[in-house]
Amino acid sequence: MFDRLLIATDGSDCARRAAKYGIELAARYDADVDVVSVYRGGETQGQATLDEIADLAADAGVAVDTELLSGKPAKSIVDYADETGADLIVVGRRGRSGVRERLLGSITERVLRRSGPPVLTVSGSEVDADTGTAYDDILVTTDGSDLAAEAGPYAANLAGRFDAILHVLNAVDVQAAAGVFNAGGVDREYIERLERKGQRAVDDLIAGIDATDLDVREAVVQGYAPDVIADYVDENDVDLVVMSSEGQSNLAGQQLGTVAGRVLRTVDRPVLVVTED
Repeated sequence: MFDRLLIATDGSDCARRAAKYGIELAARYDADVDVVSVYRGGETQGQATLDEIADLAADAGVAVDTELLSGKPAKSIVDYADETGADLIVVGRRGRSGVRERLLGSITERVLRRSGPPVLTVSGSEVDADTGTAYDDILVTTDGSDLAAEAGPYAANLAGRFDAILHVLNAVDVQAAAGVFNAGGVDREYIERLERKGQRAVDDLIAGIDATDLDVREAVVQGYAPDVIADYVDENDVDLVVMSSEGQSNLAGQQLGTVAGRVLRTVDRPVLVVTED
């Protein structure tokens, strides 16, 4: 599943925390690791940034290769991932403090727009020996689309590796389905049809994964999808969210006005985004 990881760092506390998640993931998968930083100032400072992550990896018993890049950060990171055959990019995402008021960093947004392989985004700044070493509950979301289904195998594989509970969630957004002017007037039969459709999406995702020996929990919840996901994460103490980008054309919007974009701005847990090739 993950044979080669690319960790991008800029020397920030957030990037260091993301790197620790990437390092521990590589240890679990016995994956090769490249660590890059994009040169935007003194070369000595850039190399020191790389050396810091290399030391962090050495402490975890993981060997890494480092490379100091130049050029536009997001393009340089994604191009390097393509050149080395990385099957996961790991980056930090920063934001204001305060639940549901978090903002993505601009470089992270651009990496998400450009990347072919999935992108693991990590918020926060605290790092200790246990950071990234365990996932007890992993959530994968689905809207029934083909791209959403592609997130399933990643979530299932991670759940198996970490012996985690796998949660599969569909949000039934009546207003989005019926339209803002009709949502208040829909009948129960219409809502039940949407709920059945949501259950089919959950069933289809589970049918497409190897659920052998996995503890799978299913949920179909009515509400605005980003809020449903955020509430589910909090209520079930989810450690990792796996979801699709809903198509790069949508994710590329300046305000990231999609479900994935909103979740990335508001959910204070690592989010692995499966992008559209």
